[in-house]
Amino acid sequence: MSAPTATRPVDAEQTGRRVEEVLDRLAASGDPAAAEAAEELVRSLMDFYGSGLARVLHLLSAAPGDPLAGLLADELVASLLVLHDLHPEDRDTRITRALDSVREHALDVVDFDEESGALTLRTREAGGCGCGSGDSAREAARAALACFAPEVRAVDVQTAPAGPTLLQIGTAPTGAR
Repeated sequence: MSAPTATRPVDAEQTGRRVEEVLDRLAASGDPAAAEAAEELVRSLMDFYGSGLARVLHLLSAAPGDPLAGLLADELVASLLVLHDLHPEDRDTRITRALDSVREHALDVVDFDEESGALTLRTREAGGCGCGSGDSAREAARAALACFAPEVRAVDVQTAPAGPTLLQIGTAPTGAR
């Protein structure tokens, strides 16, 4: 488990003025499309952080025991913590948490390549119907990992090898033939 990164103090009023100055500079640049895009970006970020903070307050008020457990299990809050390198769990723990949220796909971690960010998973069930169930598992894992472990940039799902075919050898009861 890594320790949360210490954040530097931020003056809210000063930050607000700086955002306004940047938006004003973009508006004065004569490119209305750039100014509109910047304003939309600021609105989107404000919505994202506002939703995250609202969720934090809700989870803290509803948590009877360990409020941190509720926060870490929430996709929105976890993604905010990871985004700012504040999540107290290490990468492997966060990957496990993400895969636990898609248990119906029964996935196990095979390997993680640090350099490429590729995660290789294997289904616990052998065989499969060949009807795209691997694609469904990959997409479910990808969506969960985006919140809990964004350092995973690619997901490969391998199908578990089929077990040996069992052959029953025995004698039929008398008179069964």
